[in-house]
Amino acid sequence: MTARLAPPQEVENAVPQWVVLQAAGEAEAWRYTVRRELEGSEAEALAAMLGIVDTFAEAVTERGRRGQRRRVFRVSERRYFVRVHNRISRTEEAHFALAELIADSRDDDLPDTASDWYATNP
Repeated sequence: MTARLAPPQEVENAVPQWVVLQAAGEAEAWRYTVRRELEGSEAEALAAMLGIVDTFAEAVTERGRRGQRRRVFRVSERRYFVRVHNRISRTEEAHFALAELIADSRDDDLPDTASDWYATNP
């Protein structure tokens, strides 16, 4: 299900579509999942992703939150790494990335392939 971030604009171009990806694992065993699908501007999608980053592995209680150390590393403008240390010496880590839909073989507003998109968006 895709969440709409803002009402659609009355323009010819389609509303950009995004996914927030989460990678969890260790070494070469990272597994990617889609945390959320969104429609809207890049700024709106980035704000939604940062909300997910800010609450990743957050303790349920205030006491638990006081015992956590949360560290967020910016890898790039659309990629973040989060490390949460809990009181019981447990560490949870995840990478988050914001990805824009640029090709879709069943959408008339988008090219069929990434190569076609790059040919028109150098």
